[in-house]
Amino acid sequence: MTKRLLFIAFLASTICVRGSWAQAPATTETFTVHVDKKGPTINRDIFGQFAEHLGQGIYEGIWVGKDSAIPNTRGIRTDAVEALRAIRVPVVRWPGGCFADEYHWRKGVGPEQQRPTTINSLWGGVPEPNTFGTDEYMDFLNQIGAEAYVSINMGTGTPQEAAEWLEYMTALPPSSLAKERVANGHKEPYKIKYLGLGNESWGCGGPFTADDYVERMKLFNHFVHNFNPSQSSPSPFLPSPNPMKRVAVGPDAAKTEYTEAVMKAWGTRQPMDAFFWNVDGLSLHFYTFGGMPLSAPATDFSEKEYSKVLKETLNIEDIIAKHSSIMDKYDAQKKVALVVDEWGAWLKPMPGTNPAFLKQQNSLRDAILAALNLNIFIHHADRVRMANIAQMVNVIQSMILTDKEKMILTPTYYIYKMYVPFQDATLLAAELEPGEYKLGDVAMKRVDGVAARDKDGQVWLAVTNVDPNGPTDVHVNLDGISAKSATGQVLTADKVDSVNTFEASNVVVPKEFSAQAVNGNLTLHLPAKSVAVVRIQQ
Repeated sequence: MTKRLLFIAFLASTICVRGSWAQAPATTETFTVHVDKKGPTINRDIFGQFAEHLGQGIYEGIWVGKDSAIPNTRGIRTDAVEALRAIRVPVVRWPGGCFADEYHWRKGVGPEQQRPTTINSLWGGVPEPNTFGTDEYMDFLNQIGAEAYVSINMGTGTPQEAAEWLEYMTALPPSSLAKERVANGHKEPYKIKYLGLGNESWGCGGPFTADDYVERMKLFNHFVHNFNPSQSSPSPFLPSPNPMKRVAVGPDAAKTEYTEAVMKAWGTRQPMDAFFWNVDGLSLHFYTFGGMPLSAPATDFSEKEYSKVLKETLNIEDIIAKHSSIMDKYDAQKKVALVVDEWGAWLKPMPGTNPAFLKQQNSLRDAILAALNLNIFIHHADRVRMANIAQMVNVIQSMILTDKEKMILTPTYYIYKMYVPFQDATLLAAELEPGEYKLGDVAMKRVDGVAARDKDGQVWLAVTNVDPNGPTDVHVNLDGISAKSATGQVLTADKVDSVNTFEASNVVVPKEFSAQAVNGNLTLHLPAKSVAVVRIQQ
């Protein structure tokens, strides 16, 4: 072969072809797990979801109507319910998001034909039929087995409106609002696990300065009550055994003004103040854009774009640490949770769709990104006790994509399904020698992982290989137990931008994965660009 032909062959072996790059030799990393050193509980609400009145997130994605030819139960599509039950969704945030601070609950209750049609001015200026309202949301939660995270309108709404909404949802007769709920077909009061006190009051929900928000939040907080007998007490001076948790608006990514203002107000309350307003959580919003919003491609991306997105998403580790340190100044006992109730990859919308609907494709890269974020939340489980990926169906980094009667599950969905054993498990101490994946001036850890023990005593590992080019052998040293084997699943695909489509829905799906132990320890042979979750057999 001539030198010219050799040079051409070399170039052909190194050119990126739609998400598939030159293969690298296997590397070796070490993961040491101390099975007897227990950390905090991994709150199952870390695996929470978010559903906003945005594009097809509610209408078509969840609600198809009682007369639809698409199989449904009381208007809620059956296939979506079955899929969401399978990942044990713990909690769903609703009705927003930005939509929450323009949502007036009364327009979404009562006979469907009497509900007004309004304009969704935030997301495309499209009609909002209000056919999916409070009672439909609660029915949906019941069908999928999740709990409620309701965001009240602190933008265009009033304390009275918010107070009356809570009374409608949680009171018993003879309250007139409770009677109205009963007349609408719902005798028992609803349980509200979390109450969101506004949304992004520094942006679409305001704008308010941090100090202005604190005063407004305290006003709403003071007058909005939960009357459900299982969550309330007969006196504000007596604690409830199962109180509704209140989540205040917190920071926009790395900005600290809201964190400082809310936590200072909470930490310096006078003793009597605590009986009239409280904060149990502080929200944090962080999106991975891969550059400017709506600019990074969701498919057909280069390795440079792949590495840039993953490097950017890892910034949330430092952001969580930054806000946690501020919270620690006022709350050393970590009573107030850091709630990451909006996060995920926000990329270019699908071609041919309304760009205001934010419907984007979901690739293997998104699954790896989800695993990295979930691992970070788990490592900070002492402070991060809820997270809500944006969003559940048809919007941004979703679990599910629909097209009328058709439905597919995304690679991100399968990460959530694989991580089910980590819900309410106990984090185990571990040290990882992660190696390095590097491309140009972008460098990050090659391997990431977490270990936990579930309520039945089983030890689980989740390990991610971010290197898109080469496999890696992860030697797992188990301090405290002797392993015989490990069994579980691995998620990978031929190309890192592989996606599931309505024509080919099983391109990125988990496969069986196992490893045999030698002298009580394991070696996990991870393919390039993969996430594995395994249970240790003792």
